[in-house]
Amino acid sequence: MLDAATTTQQERKRLLRALIAKVVLTIGDDTPEQIDITIHWQGGATTETALPRRRQGRSYRATDEDTVELVRRLARYYDDKTIARLLNRQHRTTATGLRFTAHRVCNLRASYDITVFSPDVAPVDDDAPMVSITDAAAALDISRHTIYRWIRDGFIAGVQPTDGAPWRIRLDDDLRAKVAEDAPQGWVGLDQAATILGIARQTVLHRVQRGELNAVHVRRGKREGLRIQVEHDQPGLFATPEWETTR
Repeated sequence: MLDAATTTQQERKRLLRALIAKVVLTIGDDTPEQIDITIHWQGGATTETALPRRRQGRSYRATDEDTVELVRRLARYYDDKTIARLLNRQHRTTATGLRFTAHRVCNLRASYDITVFSPDVAPVDDDAPMVSITDAAAALDISRHTIYRWIRDGFIAGVQPTDGAPWRIRLDDDLRAKVAEDAPQGWVGLDQAATILGIARQTVLHRVQRGELNAVHVRRGKREGLRIQVEHDQPGLFATPEWETTR
């Protein structure tokens, strides 16, 4: 009868009052974070359950911890509108089951003391900003596809805080030094470097990434693309003044 579609909320309350003799709430010394509830029914039966104790300033309805931690991580790289889009893409909802909006993300941040994103503040202890693929490509005067390929090949490191999130690249001097108008004579492409060294292409890239091989991306001309120094007696990119990088 309580679950009948024709039963109103007021009628349900009256029925429960008629069935319940009393309700006892207990906060134990051993479990101060929860409330133990004992329901005494008419006729002598009892039901026991427990609820988390409401902390001052907090509602029983709270966003799950995993989503809060994700927002905390995303707020280092993205504004509230972008965060809302990413949360909705992962089918996450607010504590009340609503889709996220920039305003709701802002309220969530305020509730959990999460700092608002600022493009002028590096998310790690580094003065170099974290920028989008588009901004990095514009600053380096190369294509976005080149940067995506660099990330895929391991030539540079990118940050993607969650699945589907826009990549972020640290635009520092090391990254700028990877791009030049030309490379020293004798520096070769990736496939040729792998052949000369007798190792796989990915191993060459790993050695470049670890600083064991010098490499630079030539952005124009017939030699456009990655050029690698495979012989120790070849001139280094910065060994002579005629080779310059754009900063």
